[in-house]
Amino acid sequence: MKRFIGIMTALLLIVGSWGFAGAAQASEMGIFTVHSSNLLARVNTSDAKRQELIRGKLDLNNSDVREFRKLRGFYPNLASKIIQNAPYESVDDVLDIPGLSDSQIERLQANLDEFFVTDVEASMNSGGDRYNPGVY
Repeated sequence: MKRFIGIMTALLLIVGSWGFAGAAQASEMGIFTVHSSNLLARVNTSDAKRQELIRGKLDLNNSDVREFRKLRGFYPNLASKIIQNAPYESVDDVLDIPGLSDSQIERLQANLDEFFVTDVEASMNSGGDRYNPGVY
């Protein structure tokens, strides 16, 4: 039985490699062509958005609550207020959050250069992803 399985495996590898070589030869001869414009690609919009982000800064419209831990005094309360009042059109809009204490406003003003704003990405804001991004 082991010998039979070994022989079948070898035959499948040989036939598979012939099929692969045959497709490559057919493609070279123009018999079988695949144009990349006809292929459908799945794009992970979260990854695309992450590439757009400025390294080391926080996007007020898309960063999750855990990313605010790098700023002293933001995590979790002030970070939650920032997330709840998004989206923002500019970085200065974060100073207009209702109910901020004087110390929170001072903390925000001292860290405005740590923020930037991009368009809201649905894949990064759906459900509770900004509060629980699934990083454990």
